[in-house]
Amino acid sequence: MRFDEPELTSEGGLAAVAASGVGDGLLGALAEAVADGRRAPAHGAFEILSQRVHSIMAGYHVADDSDLLRADPVVGAASGRAPGSPLASQPTVSRFENAAGRADIYRMSEALLGFFLDSFGGEAPAMVCIDMDPSAHLLYGQQELGLFNAHVGDTCLMPFYVFDGCTGRIMAAVLREGAVPREGEILAVLKRLVAAVRGRFPATRIMLRADSHHTKPAVMAWMEAQRDGAGDGVGHRGVEFITALQRNPVLARKFEGAILAAEARRDGQVRATGDRGAEHTAYAEARYAAKSWPHPRRVVARITAGPQGTDVRFVVTSLESGSPQYIYRSVYCGRGEAELFIRECKSLGSDTSPCTSATANAFRLLLHAAAYAVLHRFREVVLAGTRWARAMLSTIQLRLIKVAARVVTSPRKVVLHLGRGHPPEVRGVWRRAACARAPG
Repeated sequence: MRFDEPELTSEGGLAAVAASGVGDGLLGALAEAVADGRRAPAHGAFEILSQRVHSIMAGYHVADDSDLLRADPVVGAASGRAPGSPLASQPTVSRFENAAGRADIYRMSEALLGFFLDSFGGEAPAMVCIDMDPSAHLLYGQQELGLFNAHVGDTCLMPFYVFDGCTGRIMAAVLREGAVPREGEILAVLKRLVAAVRGRFPATRIMLRADSHHTKPAVMAWMEAQRDGAGDGVGHRGVEFITALQRNPVLARKFEGAILAAEARRDGQVRATGDRGAEHTAYAEARYAAKSWPHPRRVVARITAGPQGTDVRFVVTSLESGSPQYIYRSVYCGRGEAELFIRECKSLGSDTSPCTSATANAFRLLLHAAAYAVLHRFREVVLAGTRWARAMLSTIQLRLIKVAARVVTSPRKVVLHLGRGHPPEVRGVWRRAACARAPG
């Protein structure tokens, strides 16, 4: 081996992401949201934020990696740094991340939500499906808000990840303690999202889809108040909801007939076919009102009778139309996509929360959410119609971003020389990326 090449990079694909311009608006808005109190800094807020977000997209999750990439010409060019001038060092990046305050976090969250709304290009979507789910960030230190969670079995944070279930675009990422969500936390996020969507797209239908942690009396009452045109003045077509509902003896009695019928049908299948592993699934609905509810609501049950016993799951919904099977299988189970979105976000390192300060970890979470948003938009715009149009972001990172290139740097530009062996479809990604940037 001879270490004699003058300048190389292993992040050649970042040039395609930067050339497409799909993330320019978000990165600019995030930089404007941060109150940079430094005096005469050598590296501006936009440059540091862009450096970190592009590094995350390339697989470098923590600020410690900044020293490895500060001389990389592709990361530098993508971050707006002049050729040959090094990027910010690890101490500079770490100080910048830890200097963020709560007001900065709020403004950055607004910028991320604004990027989501702008992604529709001014054309109102028919529906925005708010898939909200807390997900564990395991901790290995004395981080603020870290709590032991018995379900997870470890000390963790449980931030909210919020996606639009119709498009997979991220709407919000909110750091919070490692405990079951409280109704005040849910409403604080939900009210902000609903008001923003209503302000931009008044006629768009909105629906919340979540697990049983979000089935709180105050949350359902607020959403029903919006449907009735009351509440905070944002009621138009209302906020529909479908959330899981924990089983209790009253629900078991109310659906007892449907449960016994499903078990009988399963027993009949076993007698007729001799297959003791047979299962029978049935769906039923009823009106149910818990003591804390002001009135009965529609509850749908999915009943599966099998060799291991009978499994019953319940959901409560404001949707009045649709069969019980459609409500459960097509509408509620669609939220399983949100688990994949969270998995993609975590593949970019969003679940690393190494800072002691909660605000610093919230700042880092938003940077990873921004990296997800930019790559997701890159997949939607540039990779549409290619084999990577539905690929996981980790696959796009491996196949298209981690690309080796020889670099030739001049005072005005950076030229990448890629291998001749790249197939035409890969070469086409670079051409499509250049065409994706709007004129001017």
